[in-house]
Order: sequence, then structure tokens, then C-alpha cells
Amino acid sequence: MDTAYGPSSRAPQASGGRGAPRIPFVLRAPFSGRTWREFLYLLLGLPVAVVLFTYAVTTVSLGAGLLITFLGIPVLAAGLAGCRGLGALERVRAHALLGLDVRAPEPVRTAKPGLMGWVGGVLKSGVSWRHFLYCLLHFPWAVFAFSLSVTLWTAGWGLLTYPLWRWTFPMYLGQDGIQLYGDGTHGVYLDTPVEIAVTSAVGLLLVLVWGGTVRGLSQVDRLLVHGLLGPSRLATRVTELETDRTAVSETAAADLRRIERDLHDGAQARLVALAMDLGLAKEKLQEDPEAAARMVDEAHGEVKIALQELRDLARGIHPAILTDRGLGPALSALAARCTVPVEVGVDLVSRPAAAIEGIAYFTVSELLQNVSKHAQATRASVDVWRADDRLMVLVTDDGRGGAHTGTGSGLAGLAERLDAVDGLLVVDSPAGGPTTVTAELPWRD
Repeated sequence: MDTAYGPSSRAPQASGGRGAPRIPFVLRAPFSGRTWREFLYLLLGLPVAVVLFTYAVTTVSLGAGLLITFLGIPVLAAGLAGCRGLGALERVRAHALLGLDVRAPEPVRTAKPGLMGWVGGVLKSGVSWRHFLYCLLHFPWAVFAFSLSVTLWTAGWGLLTYPLWRWTFPMYLGQDGIQLYGDGTHGVYLDTPVEIAVTSAVGLLLVLVWGGTVRGLSQVDRLLVHGLLGPSRLATRVTELETDRTAVSETAAADLRRIERDLHDGAQARLVALAMDLGLAKEKLQEDPEAAARMVDEAHGEVKIALQELRDLARGIHPAILTDRGLGPALSALAARCTVPVEVGVDLVSRPAAAIEGIAYFTVSELLQNVSKHAQATRASVDVWRADDRLMVLVTDDGRGGAHTGTGSGLAGLAERLDAVDGLLVVDSPAGGPTTVTAELPWRD
């Protein structure tokens, strides 16, 4: 297994002082670059939504109206395909202004080649209809978000900066300031210092409200884009399973190559040499019984070594103690072979499925190998328990830390194996230690 301990590439960076005061969100939002990018997204949202709504309603209505003829079906399919293209542009806009990274949905799957196969695939695709639904729903929402955000923005910043532009009223309009009330003979204007200060204060309040409102409105847009323009949960799950299947196949192939290499270089070579030694001993049995006895004695020692190598190899495939007695005794035997003292605690009322039990065992085995080879620890502990429908494995040591799951580390491969069965590996290993590795596996009876 590759070295998993060492200087971590993910070590936390020094921050600007733990006691440094943090400006509240409500005060930061109106002056944040993120808020202004999201506000730009809302501004562009209205004209974009008009185009999307108009296109979707026109093309789909035209296709639906022509269904009485043969032309209706391909026109409807073309309209839905156009909605998919517009959805791709919306994902680009959301990525640029909202920082939202949404993967493209699954492509159109055709049952047969040709134009009609493509038309059928588009019409049967749930992705196409979700894009069409986005074009419809985004329009009323974009109108509301545009109106609210622009109103708060103009009113807030206008009132906040009122002292800077109040001079335009007496110079160009012939009045003292903003008119609050007027009946033809009497008017109330905001022109005294106190009234001007109160107006700016109200403007500041509206600006603060505007910043939080823009953030909230953009969250709804994020949900719309992610929910309607991204891949479906089923498609995402299929992709994950395909990736996990590839990882499992590669892991199984690597294990088979390792077993073949160990057999060829270890026990097999030793047994071949043993057969040759026994053949020589058989030839010398009549001529030199004492030499033959020595050769047989040496062959006996080689047999013991070969048996031990075969036991170690079998233990690496699946230890008999795990099958016969379960995780507790198997992990205790594993801890006894570790180079540092290991305390084992297993709190399980029943045994999980054999596959999950085996993965938990080999996870602990690899983690303890890391402890022995790289951690420079003086003690370690292993705890196993069940939490609802999950099997939890916790391995800790007091070594030098620095373990990480970055590319190229042994823990990266272990994390991939756990992910293949919907498991999870979490590593907490600051420089200087201690190291805590938590493995979470699904519980299956």
C-alpha cells in the first residue's frame, strides 16, 4: 500500500487571527461582489425568461396544434430539443454569475437510428420535458425577482445618496426636495437636515434589505436550475453505480494480479524447489542415507515456510477466523500482528452481511498497516459499532499525522473501495497528530 502519511497537501492555512471580528452578513451583503453578480443574474433573467417562455410556448403549441397531421410530432420534438439547447445556455449563465456547477443531463437515447428514432427519444426523454417546464416556470419567477430586486435597489441607493443629489430639485424642478405630500396649496418636502438624515437612514435600511433579498432570490434560481436543468436523481445514481462498478472491477483485477504474483514468487517457487530437493534426496537414499536425511529435514523446514506463506496469502483473501467467529475475534487477531499496541472494541449485537464484514476487516487491516509503517505511533485503537443502518469503524493513533486522501495516497484507493458500496471514508489528521480515520459502511444483514 502506498504511503498515506506525510505532509498533507490539505493542511489548513493560517487565517487572519482567530479573534478577528467578523462583519455580520447583513452589513456585508450589499457591498459583496457575489451580491452584485447575483443581482446581474436577476437583471438578465427577465429578458432571458421572455425569450425562453416565448420560444417554448410557441414551438410546443405549434407542435401540439399540428398533431392532427404528421408534421406535429417532429415539430414538437424540435421544440423540445430547442428547450434543451436553451437550458444549456442557462447552465452556462448560472455557472458564470451564480457559481453554480450543474452537470449536463443525460443525452437523448434513441431506440433505433434515423430521424424517427431521434424524435421518439426526444419525446420520451424526461430531460426534454423538464427543460420545457423550466422555460415556463422561470418566466413568472423572473418577473417577480426582477421587479423586487430593482425596486429595492433604486429606492435604497437613491434614498441613501439623497444628500448628494438633492440640489437638483431647487435648480431644475423649483422645489426644495422630495415631496411627501401636496394638495395644490400646501406641500411637505424633505429639505431640513434632520429630514435628509432620516431619508438617508431609510435608504441604508433598504440597501441592507436589498442585499439579503438578492441572495434569497438567487437561491430560488439555483434550485430551479439544479432541479430542472441538471441530470435526474436516477441518472446520477446510474452514473455513480457505473463508476463504482468500474472501481470494483479494477480492484478485483488488482487483487487477482497480487495473488498470482504472490503465488508465483512465493509458495509456488518454494514448492518447486522442495520437489527438486526431495527428488535429490530420493536418489541419495541408497547411496548416502545421512545426506538424504539432512535433505529431507531441510525439505521439512521448507514445507513449514511454504505453509505459512499460504496461510498468509489465504488470510489476505479472506481469513478463516472472520468467517467462523466474526469481526471481533478477527480484528483482535489483526491487532495482535500490528507493531504497536492496539486496543480493539467491537459492539455488535449481530453480524453484518459477509461482504460488508469483509470490507470492514480489510479496511482496518490497511489502516493498521499504515500505522505500523508510516505513522510512528506508540498506540492505536479500533472501535466498531452499528448506528441505525450504518456500520461505523473508527481507527485512531497518536502518530505524527499528515494522513490525507489526496491522489496518489493509499487512503485514496481505500476511499474508492468504500465508495463502491455506498460507504464513506473521513480522515482527520492534522500535522503532528493524532490521526482519526472514520469508515462508514451500509449495514446489510
